[in-house]
This record gives sequence, C-alpha cells and structure tokens, in this order.
Amino acid sequence: MAFDGIVIAGLVHELNQTILNTKISKIAQPENDELLLTCKGKDGQHRLAISASASLPFLYLTDENKTSPLQAPTFCMVLRKHIANGRIVEISQPHMERIINIKIEHLNEMGDLCHKTLIIELMGKHSNIIFCDEDGTIIDSIKRVSSAVSSLREVLPGKPYFIPATQENKYNPLAVTPEQIYDVIHSLPVTAAKAIYSSFSGISPLAASEIVFRAGLDADQPLAALTDEEIRHLSNHAAWFFEEIQKEQFHPVIIRKGKQPVEFSALELTMYRDLSPEYFDSLSRALEIFYAERNAYNRIHQKSADLRHVVTTTLERTAKKYELQQKQMKDSAKKEKYKLYGELINVYGYNLAPGAKELVCENFYDDNKEIHIPLDPTLDARANSKKYFDRYGKLKRTAEALEVQLAETKARMDHLSSIQNSLDIAVNAEDLIQIRDELAEYGFIKKHRNGKKEKIKSKPFHYVSTDGYDIYIGRNNYQNDELTFKFASGNDWWFHAKGMPGSHVIVKNDKEGPMPDRVFEEAGKLAGFYSKGRESDKIEIDYLQKKNVKKPAGSAPGFVVYYTNYSLTIHPDISGLTQIE
Repeated sequence: MAFDGIVIAGLVHELNQTILNTKISKIAQPENDELLLTCKGKDGQHRLAISASASLPFLYLTDENKTSPLQAPTFCMVLRKHIANGRIVEISQPHMERIINIKIEHLNEMGDLCHKTLIIELMGKHSNIIFCDEDGTIIDSIKRVSSAVSSLREVLPGKPYFIPATQENKYNPLAVTPEQIYDVIHSLPVTAAKAIYSSFSGISPLAASEIVFRAGLDADQPLAALTDEEIRHLSNHAAWFFEEIQKEQFHPVIIRKGKQPVEFSALELTMYRDLSPEYFDSLSRALEIFYAERNAYNRIHQKSADLRHVVTTTLERTAKKYELQQKQMKDSAKKEKYKLYGELINVYGYNLAPGAKELVCENFYDDNKEIHIPLDPTLDARANSKKYFDRYGKLKRTAEALEVQLAETKARMDHLSSIQNSLDIAVNAEDLIQIRDELAEYGFIKKHRNGKKEKIKSKPFHYVSTDGYDIYIGRNNYQNDELTFKFASGNDWWFHAKGMPGSHVIVKNDKEGPMPDRVFEEAGKLAGFYSKGRESDKIEIDYLQKKNVKKPAGSAPGFVVYYTNYSLTIHPDISGLTQIE
C-alpha cells in the first residue's frame, strides 16, 4: 500500500471540499498517537481521524467516534486551549510532500485574531502531528523528538519547524514538462520504475510502476535497455499521469484479490488487470475500509500465528516422512528380483560347482534370456536359494507395512493441508476455536486440561446467488462435515475444488425446476476461492448431488469420497457475489 504524495493530494482536495471553513467543535486523543477532530459547518458535522502511528499512519474523514481516555493527554489539552472552536481557513500540501498543513483561525485570551497550523506528517515510522505558531515555532507535538533521538531535526516546543529533508534532489512532479522529465531520467543507471520514483517527490514505487505500465514497458527493465524513443514515450506518460494529479482527477480505488484488499490508490490502477478494483466516490471512505480490513486481517493473522506454526511444522515433518517411506517402498521393489533368483537357483543349482560365485542360466520367465545370479561362495545352492527367499520375505513384509504407513501418512498430510486452508480463510477469532479443537482432538497440539470450553459462534459463510439460491461454505473441517451430512438434503448440490484442500460448498436446491447454469458457475467460483487454489487463474471444480457424497468410516473430518461427478473449470473471482453477514 502507498500512502504517498498522490494520496495526500487527493485527501487535501477532499478536505477542502468538506471541512474548509468549518469550526473545530471537539478535539479528542483516543490513542497516544491518534487525534480525532470534530468539525461543524453549514453542511453538518465531519470527523477527521489522524494517526501518527509508526506502523500504520493515516488521515481520513470518518463517521465513527472513538472513546477517549478520562484524562486527556497533554497534547490534546494544548490543542483544546488554543484552537477549540477555531475555524479551518486553509488546507494545503507543500510540494507533493507527504505532509498536510491545516491552518486554523482563532481568538486568543485577549480576543485578538490569531492563526495556528496543525502539521500532519505521514512518513511511515517518522510520522508526527506538530502544532505550530504563526511564525513556525513549534508549540507542541504528539511525538517529541530530541537530539538524542534524531540528529537531523528536533521536534520540541520552542524549536523552529522545518520540513524534513526526505525529498532532497527530487523534482516537483506538478511543475515539470515531458522534456524536463526526459532530461531528468534518461541517463539514470536504474530501472524504469525507480527512475520515476527516485526523481520526483511524492511518487511511490506503486505509482511509478503504474506509469511504466501505462507506457507499455516493463517496470523492472533498466533504462539503459530502452531506446531513446521509449524513454521519451515513458516521459510523456509520466507527464500525463502528473497532469491527472494537477487537475484533481482522482478516482479512489481499492484493489482486491478475491475479498482481500491488496492496494489502494487515489488514481486508477490499470496494471492490476487480473485483480478486482472497487471504486469509491470518497478517498476517505476507501482509506477507512482499506485500513479496517487490513487491521482485521493482521489481527487474525497474529492470533492464528501459533496454530499456523504448529500446522506448518508438522506438515513439513510429515512430508519428509512420506518422502522417506516412498523411497523405502521403491527399494522394496527389489523383492521380486530376489524371489526370481531363489527360484532359478532351485531349478538350476543342482550342477553348481563348490565355491561358485555366480550362476549363469536361462530365465524361463523372460523368453529364456541369459541371466547372471550372484552367489555366496561359502554357501551351497540350497543355502543361497534360502538367502534370496529370506530377503524376498523381509522386503515383502516391509512393503506390506509401508503400504499401510504410506496411506496413513498421506491421510495425515491431507488432513493437515485442509486445516492449513481453514486457517487461510479464517476471518475472526471465533473461526479459530473449532480449528484449535480439531488440532487437539487429533493430537497435533495438547488439550487444555480443566479449561472451560469456548462457545462456538462461528457459522458457515452464506452467499446468495444472482438467481436467489442460498450457498453455504464451511469455514473448517467440522463445519464441512456438518454442512454435507447434517444440513444438506439429498438433492442439494455439493461442490469442491478438485484434488486440493478446500471448503465444502452446498447449494440449497429448494426451488422448482432445474438450477440455472449461472448458479453452478457461481458456486464453483466460491469452491475455488475457498480452496488452496484461490490464487490460480483456473481451477477445476467437481460437483454432484449431495446424496452421492459418502464419508468413509473413521476418516478425518471433512474427508469424503464420491465415484461419479461433473466438472467445470472456473476463475475464482467472487467479487460480484453477495455475502450475507
């Protein structure tokens, strides 16, 4: 994701349309590094959420209110003292920097009109919210930076404010022509994308890659490999891209892979043709949704980290064990050769000379071709034959045991892979409860003794097809079994990704007449998306009526067999399908 100068420009444009000339009616600091300003104007009330978090800085308009601490932090008290009921008179971005200046007009204690500036720096781990006087003197900041922390710039009360030197030797993209862009980049010893983002302020690697893509070039290709004409072509596309920013032609978008947000941008991203764009009228709304969903994804990923580690480690060990067993099974294939040697020695060994080291005879099992059989010269023919038959017997017993062990190990691998898929599609903490129970039941983790059993709130995913059919998807193996063998009726349709771990998908066939082809296609997309192959371009899906799906006795949850089915091939894009919460 790129909270770059382009996104800042889009936000400044939006804020100028919404909160310019509004009064700041409320100032809150819900977190140590977060502000929430409530602004009231002719068009109603707006809330501006600002975060200077080192890991996730942001700024956007929101309808959500947050609970503030009973004792307001010092920075919040300073802002309330100076700018409570102040009016926002100017919102600007200096030279495409990742900075927003909010100029506020207010009356001081003497009733005189004064101006203060709230400076929001959205610069990754260096993000900050700084409050300055008219002359640029720092009054306070949400993060105080002493000389011991940074030798380049102190951010302390009484110190003069200046923009950090993050964009040295970079040009303002809003003040260059195609010829100037060409002059800047044409001789740089870097890739095409890096030439753009390293030369112009506020342009992220994401935006630079988009510019190169629009020019029909490879972002990772060195500029030296391009012709002069191609570099001029790239320069023109960069100028047109910068012109979109200058003319405020913003098109807020979130790029999704399935339902997971991958990127956001203030301008259209054409390079993600294989993914699903979701467009918004408001950049703030796009940012709010993106950050909320990414936060939810990160939280569930952190909460499931211990389970992921257990499953991944156990699966790797089981895979190595399976590989070793396969090698042993391959070695046991020699048993037939030893059996043949024993039989041929019994047939032709009567005329062996004492101390013979090999038997040369005809193999009547292979068109009487000549065969050479190694012998132990210290043993007679009968003892040599017995030795080979003993080897045959041992390898036969080994192969029989390995056949059982291979089936068990493969079943264990498949079970672990299915649990891994359940972790991949988990969206909240409740989804992890049944996964943890399954891991404990099958001995992958220890059971909690005397622990109170957690209440299971997780339910299968529920979608409605375009034609109004209810479609249900299991979130884990227990839910897969429940859906297929307790919830579904015989004439409902069952879908599953072919040959890979995935959820059981049930389409309730409770309408008169045959199901439309579109329902089969949409259910197939869901089966593909909720499987290990969700990132593939094409997936083969098996489908059949539920009455033909069977569960072998003693098999792991989610494991089924079927002997007749239909198949379809789909692209697992479910962006157009309706999910019921």
